[in-house]
Amino acid sequence: MVTRMLFRAVIMGPPGSGKGTVSDRIVKNFALKHLSSGDLLRTNVQNKTEIGVVAKSYIDQGQLVPDDVITRLVLQELHKINETNWLLDGFPRTVPQAVALDKAFHINSVIDLNVPFQTIKDRLTARWIHPASGRVYNTEFNPPKVPEVDDLTGEPLVQREDDKPETVTRRLKGYEALTRPVLEYYQGRHWLILGKRFATMGD
Repeated sequence: MVTRMLFRAVIMGPPGSGKGTVSDRIVKNFALKHLSSGDLLRTNVQNKTEIGVVAKSYIDQGQLVPDDVITRLVLQELHKINETNWLLDGFPRTVPQAVALDKAFHINSVIDLNVPFQTIKDRLTARWIHPASGRVYNTEFNPPKVPEVDDLTGEPLVQREDDKPETVTRRLKGYEALTRPVLEYYQGRHWLILGKRFATMGD
């Protein structure tokens, strides 16, 4: 009897580095299931599951969801697709999360989107939206005809809270403090080989 080898990968990178876009390209080319911890968390909060209610209590207070809660949520979902090749996006964010994932599954590859923080700040803070329609503008490569005004309706554009310079800076600092050590964890286990754009991990 031949045992089928499963492929499991993690994609990492700062907020705004393009993990979702890159993940879409990877799963289309390599037939992996893409699992986003952020999407999973939002779905559980919206559906008011047991874990979702607990997570929301922290989110409403402006706190990070604790490691044990988010880990339980993600691992529970991964066990549901136990016989599937997958790409995990947004998890692990901390070393305890990485250790828990490592104990539960054999990870074949870690991809690190090595995008300079200044590039991310420039990209995100240049983004403006029309709330009613969801139209997105970028002051660098897709600017509105009139600054901060929607082309079609003439209504004012807004900048999402997450895209404001002070918020972007805070999120990037949080990533540096919490998630960079995760890359060091993988490097310390000799699993991570840093590339120019990506980091990959061999067996």
